[in-house]
Amino acid sequence: MWKLHHFALCPFSRKTRLALSEKGVAYDLERVYPWDATDEFYRKNPAARVPVLEDEAKRLVLVDSQAICEYFEETEDRTPLILGNALQRAEIRRLVALFDENFFADVTHPLLHEKMKKRLVLRATPDSGALRNAMKLAHEHLEYIDWLVGNRRWLAGAQMSLADFAAAAQISVADYLGGIDWAGHEEAHGWYRVMKSRPSFRPLLQEKMEGIPPPRHYADVNS
Repeated sequence: MWKLHHFALCPFSRKTRLALSEKGVAYDLERVYPWDATDEFYRKNPAARVPVLEDEAKRLVLVDSQAICEYFEETEDRTPLILGNALQRAEIRRLVALFDENFFADVTHPLLHEKMKKRLVLRATPDSGALRNAMKLAHEHLEYIDWLVGNRRWLAGAQMSLADFAAAAQISVADYLGGIDWAGHEEAHGWYRVMKSRPSFRPLLQEKMEGIPPPRHYADVNS
C-alpha cells in the first residue's frame, strides 16, 4: 500500500493527491510539517520536502510531485493525464511547469509565507505589501487562464490533463488563504468550479489547516 507524506497546504502534495485519485491509485496519508520534519523523513528525502510517496513493503520511495505523476503515467493505464501526441504532451508539461514554478513563486509561496508561516512558525505580522503584490500577480495568472479557457476546452487542449490539476492545486491553496479575487475572471472561475466539483477534489476541500480557517466560500463548489 502506498503512503503519501504530505502537508495540507502544499500545492505539490495536492497536485499529487489529485493525480493519484484520478488514476484510482489507493494510498494512505501521513502529514509532515516541513518546518519540523523528523530524521526519518530526512532519510527519505534529504531536501525535506513533500510530497514523498513510499511503499514500505516494496521498499520504493518516490520524491517530487512531477516525478511521482510521471511514474504513474508510465505504470498505470487508467486515466492518462499526459496525453496526446508529442506536441500535445509538450504543451501539457509546459503548463505544468508554468504553474509549478511561476504561479508558485509569484502567488502561492508568498501567501504561504505571509499567512501561514509567519502566523504559525515565526509569530510575526504579515507584510501587507507582499500580500498585495501576490494578489496582483494572481490577477495576471488568472488572465492567462481566462485566455486558455477561452481558446481551448481545457487548459492544455481538448482534454483534461495534468496541467489542469497542477493549476487547480496551486489555486486551491491560494484560495484557502484568501488570495484569489475572481472578479473579472469568469472563464477561469467557471473552469475552477468544474475542477472543484470532481470527486478527487472533495477530500482537499474538506481538509483544514489547524489555526488557519479557510474563507466560507472555499469548499462551496458553486463559488
